[in-house]
Amino acid sequence: MEKQIRKAAVLGSGVMGASIAAHLANVGIETFLLDRVIEGEKDPNVLAQTAKKNLLKAKPSPIYSKQSLELIKVGNFEDDLHRVSEVDWVIEVVIENLDIKKQLLSKVEQHWKPGTIVSSNTSGISIQQISEGLSDSLKKHFLGTHFFNPPRYMKLLELIPTEATDPSIVQLMAKFCERKLGKGIVVAKDTPNFIANRIGTYGLMVVLHEMEKFGLSVADVDQLTGPLTGRPKSATFRTLDLVGLDTFVFVANNVYENVVDGPEKEIFKVPELLTEMVKNGQLGEKTKKGFYQKKRTDAGKEILQFDIESKSYVPKTKTKFASVENAKNAKGLKGKLKALITSDDAAGKFVWEIMKKSWLYSASKVPEIADDISAIDDAMRWGFNWELGPFEAWDAVGLESTVARMKEEGEEIPAWIEKMLSDGKTSFYQKEEDKTFYVKVDGGLSEKEIPKEFINLELLKEKNGVIKKNTGASLIDIGDDIACLQFHSPNSTVGPDVLQMFLHSFEEVRKNYRGLVIGHQEKHFCVGANLMMMLMEAQDENWFEIEQMISTYHQVAMNMKYFEKPIVSAPFNMCLGGGVELVIPAPHVQASAETYMGLVEVGVGLIPAGGGTKEMLYRNTVPMDINKTIDLQPFVNRVFENIGQAKVSTSAAEARDLGYLRETDRVTVNSDYLLHDAKQAVLGMSISGYEAPQAKKIRVVGEPGLATLKMGLYHMKSSGYISDHDELIGTRLANILTGGNIPANTLVDEQYILDLEKEAFLSLLSEPKSQARMQHMLLKRRPLRN
Repeated sequence: MEKQIRKAAVLGSGVMGASIAAHLANVGIETFLLDRVIEGEKDPNVLAQTAKKNLLKAKPSPIYSKQSLELIKVGNFEDDLHRVSEVDWVIEVVIENLDIKKQLLSKVEQHWKPGTIVSSNTSGISIQQISEGLSDSLKKHFLGTHFFNPPRYMKLLELIPTEATDPSIVQLMAKFCERKLGKGIVVAKDTPNFIANRIGTYGLMVVLHEMEKFGLSVADVDQLTGPLTGRPKSATFRTLDLVGLDTFVFVANNVYENVVDGPEKEIFKVPELLTEMVKNGQLGEKTKKGFYQKKRTDAGKEILQFDIESKSYVPKTKTKFASVENAKNAKGLKGKLKALITSDDAAGKFVWEIMKKSWLYSASKVPEIADDISAIDDAMRWGFNWELGPFEAWDAVGLESTVARMKEEGEEIPAWIEKMLSDGKTSFYQKEEDKTFYVKVDGGLSEKEIPKEFINLELLKEKNGVIKKNTGASLIDIGDDIACLQFHSPNSTVGPDVLQMFLHSFEEVRKNYRGLVIGHQEKHFCVGANLMMMLMEAQDENWFEIEQMISTYHQVAMNMKYFEKPIVSAPFNMCLGGGVELVIPAPHVQASAETYMGLVEVGVGLIPAGGGTKEMLYRNTVPMDINKTIDLQPFVNRVFENIGQAKVSTSAAEARDLGYLRETDRVTVNSDYLLHDAKQAVLGMSISGYEAPQAKKIRVVGEPGLATLKMGLYHMKSSGYISDHDELIGTRLANILTGGNIPANTLVDEQYILDLEKEAFLSLLSEPKSQARMQHMLLKRRPLRN
């Protein structure tokens, strides 16, 4: 029977240790968080206890919900190290010091239970050296685990086995950490800084060298090394500020001190600029100044950039480059990269130099730091949030043409790339039907391993899996007589086309399929209804069209709720407003752990009118109202507060706390498996003989309940917490949730509440102040309080 990991011990309660403990607790693993005893302190657990408390304050939150903390038990190395004998996995996360790590692990071995997995979390210290002195038996169960910070959100986990590590332990950990912790697993060689930090640190060093050559400012570099080139918004210098310049210097020094090749060693030598900045306390975000500094002015906040020549902070300005404008107008990342690297201005030449050197360096490190190019690409996408790994990006701009250009410029091309080109292989990756192959350094091809559970909707569509489609959505056959409704509208917004595809899907599934999954693989599940379209229709006074859309939304929601075959909605990332209304009517939800749900319409001067207000009222009152005598006002108040304050969950667990998910709904930690899990849920419901729920009446709190909510709004306005328009919106919302001016305890059907929704929405949409809120959100991307 395969070993199960149900209990863990994290040794070291610094930021990383506490965050790893938090994520283990997030997924239900009871975890001991231990640290050293501070001499003179009354509480021997003060370090671990303080770290646990700080998890509640940390941003972004490392915990799914407050309940996660209940699974973390604190202790110390002197009194509680014997606890390691009770766990299945011990993770050492103390300071990056070889001697300290070895001393602690020698003490761990005194309490080690044979079979328990032990790992050291380090960003670059040799795992082989850390394991020296351990018994042969423990060495078989020992490996390196390099989590990226913050562990909850960063997908990459590098596993670093030693020569003594049992391969079955590596396989077990890879499987467990991928499925249970949601990680993307890369097995790295035990070399300085492993894979992602080795390639990433090299790339950052190249940027620092090249920016001076081309006379670029900090802001110029970040303009060129962010989304424009497939890198995260934080680009180069914002990333360094977030990581901490002192941390980066430590990482770079680790490579510098441990590589032997002269030219490579030189590139990792920390520039004098960084050394001076660290010495001056310019560490980035943690000291409020690094390459950027925020300054308060009479006009508000101003962001200053560090001027490398004057060594002072100056206003943040970006140089206008023709190449940048051309790239912005190019189609897709491939087009943008080509536009940049073929330009003759300083920006284009700079991007070419940093890309060229990054590609060549990555190629030169195979198989030294990783067995294949796929591992490097995965590591950079998951660990540094690159859109494309170095070899994927190189393929995108054309391997043959760029190699020819590199040769003209006198660059040395790795022998294995020269050979693959001479053999007629003109790209690193090749696709054959639903399989992807990559070139190995020996010239052969290897298939990229993709778990059979991964459902790739685009591949299925290529194989003629499309049943029906329009501009906003497609219905796809995902096998086993299950269909999947995929959104592909801009920003995954909901318009008439998406709603019509829902109705078509119901007809098709009713006739030909066992059930339906609602899900896709875009950036966000759904950010709501198409706000721009709604505003334009309102300004043109096309009230009939708007009313029709609301009615269609209601039709979709009610069909979904009472459909005779199982429907599972699979939300992930942002699921807001109208997106929530396409999730909560479903009889079952399979949500990604990272699902941020909320009915946020009040932020744009409206109320949820796609059935969301009604459904939240229904699920918060009807199940409680067993004997028709319970006071329902507190439950109504809860819904009023959630919608009225536009509360958005920070996780699927918190979405359950807020009532957007039910106790019976399930969560998938690794979103790569989300559609598979949703499909399995549909199959399970179908096999077990699914029966649609029976509609029930809603007992409303009526006039007395409405008066209660209106009184609360009056006091909030009188105290200056809300505006007149906020009060109007709140009153319209209260009217729906209470049933309006009817006697308390009146039984109404769902359509009655839906009609109130529609009436309130149309009324608010006609208000100039609501339209102003909508326009402000579209232009400024933040709410207007008017």
